[in-house]
Amino acid sequence: MTTEDPDDRALWSQAAGGGAHAFGVLFDRHAKAVYNHCFRLTASWAEAEDHLQATFLLAWRKRGDVRLERESALPWLLTVATNVVRNEQRSLTRRLKNLKRATHDQTVPDHADLVAERLDDQQRMRDLLDAVRKLPRNEREALALCVWAEVSYADAAAVFGITEGSVRARVSKAKSKLQQHHLVLVPAGEDR
Repeated sequence: MTTEDPDDRALWSQAAGGGAHAFGVLFDRHAKAVYNHCFRLTASWAEAEDHLQATFLLAWRKRGDVRLERESALPWLLTVATNVVRNEQRSLTRRLKNLKRATHDQTVPDHADLVAERLDDQQRMRDLLDAVRKLPRNEREALALCVWAEVSYADAAAVFGITEGSVRARVSKAKSKLQQHHLVLVPAGEDR
């Protein structure tokens, strides 16, 4: 961002007034971080793409109702993305239960021609995500925002409505528990 570039709060205000260009600038500024955050919550690049789109669609719809408390829109966008992923996972769980009741157990082979590196990234992320899911919710969310999405402790504290020290404690506890299982917090593959 140069000195001529408006901050997120100014862009959000313009977008709330119908400024599609301002919203586009916000998208360009934060889409990669939201996309990678969604991948880290799902262990799937394809799902991350869908969740990225759903997050910004919801942000566009709520632009007139939401007032940014901080200079950056990123913490709010990451919280929205977390909720989008959580809602989709709940919906998927319900659909799978209904499908299981309606059909017999049939295994369908995966014929997708995925790149080996992406498969490795996804498997490492799944293993990590399995361990992260066992953490208490407050530690999971603090870890996702502060470690994976690199949101500052101060911004995360504002999003969660707690002190910065409490956020640091949650992150520290989460890291400690994961390190006991020799898990690396960021997959070896680079962010997409």
